[in-house]
Amino acid sequence: MSRMRNVSASSLEKALASGQPVITAEITPPVGGDPSHALEMAEGLSGQVQAFNVTDGSRAVMGMSSLALCRLLLERGLEPILQLGCRDRNRIALQADLLGAHALGIRNVLCLTGDPVKAGNQPEARAVFDLESVRLLRQVQQLNAGIGPGGKPLADGAPALFPGAAADPQSASWSGLKSRMGRKAEAGARFVQTQMVMDVSALQRFCSEIAAPLNLPVLAGVFLLKSAKNAAFINRVVPGAQIPQQLIDRLAAAENPRLEGIRIAAEQVQTYSAIASGVHLMAVKAEESLPQVLELAGLPKVVAQV
Repeated sequence: MSRMRNVSASSLEKALASGQPVITAEITPPVGGDPSHALEMAEGLSGQVQAFNVTDGSRAVMGMSSLALCRLLLERGLEPILQLGCRDRNRIALQADLLGAHALGIRNVLCLTGDPVKAGNQPEARAVFDLESVRLLRQVQQLNAGIGPGGKPLADGAPALFPGAAADPQSASWSGLKSRMGRKAEAGARFVQTQMVMDVSALQRFCSEIAAPLNLPVLAGVFLLKSAKNAAFINRVVPGAQIPQQLIDRLAAAENPRLEGIRIAAEQVQTYSAIASGVHLMAVKAEESLPQVLELAGLPKVVAQV
């Protein structure tokens, strides 16, 4: 039999169980060997967010290992969420990273399929996709239960990971979204992080009709828009992005588009926090603006990591 665990719940798990709005923020690993800028951005949000979600080869672009940056955040007293995608690793490598994350003190893992290679700047790279997000969640579930390959018990102890899943509340296929979320919950998902949400009614319906019956807390995605040009570009190149024309027009008419984008994000934080369990903030190359977003939103500061 595998050895018994004596591991407490992650800070994120406790925060989601508290019933208070939870704020997480996305951190992009550096394209190089110096993590100082990414760590500086995270430390600038300390006391304002409960956890930091570290991307894993997002948009199929090279970056520092999510696992490495998560550990560096943890060493600074910041709660990390490890993104783990299936594009670049077979199941053996994924299993290794999951066990390694636990050994390094990382508890939260967001299980993703991963963006296609053609979305990035190295189209000659070979995609793996041995697993996809549902089967990766099932793999976490099995490891947490102390079960290894072939159904054999883990000789050196089971990990204690808190797995999450991604979702798009604005999916064109409601029945497909409902079915897939049901399979993710059955495979062991414990929370949901959504892609950017621009349709409040879609978020309300997703939370009430899909997530709530599955007992899944939802972190609604808020994306910081920097200009009308930026918003139009995202609509063009990001799969599933549906930024409405009225927001693009609002940014275009603004005297200060950057500040207007911050106001829009703050409004969304206020609205979505009343619907979902919290929000997930995304601000690509503009993380320094997130404290202002949260200040305008008027959410209370996090006294301490739960």
